[in-house]
Amino acid sequence: TLTKDFISTDLPLVMPALGLEAEPIPLWWTSDFINSSPPGTAEKDEKWIVGEFNCSCVGISKCLPAYCKEDTPNACFNDIPKKDMLEVRKIGSLVGRKALAILAKGAAKDRSSRAMESLQAILGTVGKADNEALIEKLMTWKRS
Repeated sequence: TLTKDFISTDLPLVMPALGLEAEPIPLWWTSDFINSSPPGTAEKDEKWIVGEFNCSCVGISKCLPAYCKEDTPNACFNDIPKKDMLEVRKIGSLVGRKALAILAKGAAKDRSSRAMESLQAILGTVGKADNEALIEKLMTWKRS
């Protein structure tokens, strides 16, 4: 399917194509697909292009009643209909969990980097700065 192919084949190439290979894709984004095939093209032969990526203004349609604008300057979370609240909370919780996982991964990487620097400094004081096998054993021990 279009979505599955985009996620598994094309998406891993997007950030490197933008010169951001060391960065994760944005947490919350959308993409507009445009069918560029002539009318009558068989579905399996269709060619789709991405017309736009949007990362700066992605909305959750169920939250639109809480959007402040000229005619609703005091809109708030409580203006979301009760019938939509379950989905709003589900989406909010999912995005929150993903954000926390990204932050935790960054913190773990930072801690690991600081631990490696400390071990190298310690080994450097005894003339063993290039003993990578010992560093790896110590890091493995520290993770256990």
